[in-house]
Amino acid sequence: MFKCCSLYSGSSGNSFLIQSNHTKILVDAGVSCRKIETALNNLDISPADIHAILITHEHIDHTKGLGILSSKYNIPIYANEKTWGNINCNKILDENRKIFINNKKFDIEDLTILPFSTPHDAADPCGFNIYKDTKKISIATDLGNITKDVFDKLENSSLIMLESNYDMNILKYSPYPYNLKRRIASAIGHLENCMAGKTIARLADSGLKNAVLIHLSKENNFPELAYKTVIEELEKNTINKNNIKINVAPRDNPSAFIQVV
Repeated sequence: MFKCCSLYSGSSGNSFLIQSNHTKILVDAGVSCRKIETALNNLDISPADIHAILITHEHIDHTKGLGILSSKYNIPIYANEKTWGNINCNKILDENRKIFINNKKFDIEDLTILPFSTPHDAADPCGFNIYKDTKKISIATDLGNITKDVFDKLENSSLIMLESNYDMNILKYSPYPYNLKRRIASAIGHLENCMAGKTIARLADSGLKNAVLIHLSKENNFPELAYKTVIEELEKNTINKNNIKINVAPRDNPSAFIQVV
């Protein structure tokens, strides 16, 4: 068994679950401990059974519940050194502060993790390749563009969870202040729907079977629009939309599990 789901996804908080036969890990804990407990309990999973939490970067919508969750259930937290330097939380025990190095693999039980650098305005943001035997799940959230290195890391994934944060036209006319719009649309901001679709289309030849669109903006996107935009990009590239299943992660409740086979 090798599967994943989104617990929460969006600008207001993010957390994702990866599960194998022997291991359960979270990627990010950007909502309250209580909300994560509720989501896991709804999936018949005890928070005490979580082996580790991986952190993509220090922003509050990815780290809000870390301290209480770790201290309450004695869960190790894995982040790179610069990210640790920007997480302000004294509730995490020293022995639960684990440091990884981007682009260097490490193991958690029967899963192998490869963190890779992503372009975002944080201390040292990263995505993750998570391997079980010959299968790979990739998570890339909060990134302003798809660099060659990021694309290379996403290749040969069976499933990707990829940011599809905003629609350019909605952002253009949104009430956001100009500087915030510039930040979101910058090369170290967030990923636009069209770019998410183009990336998924380019990955079609490398064995991609499932893509989950994550971290949608509440103000500058809609689930139906993100989905439609990605499907249109697949069609533009003559990719049969039936060959890659596209899902949009819900904002406030767990998604269905997707099994990697």
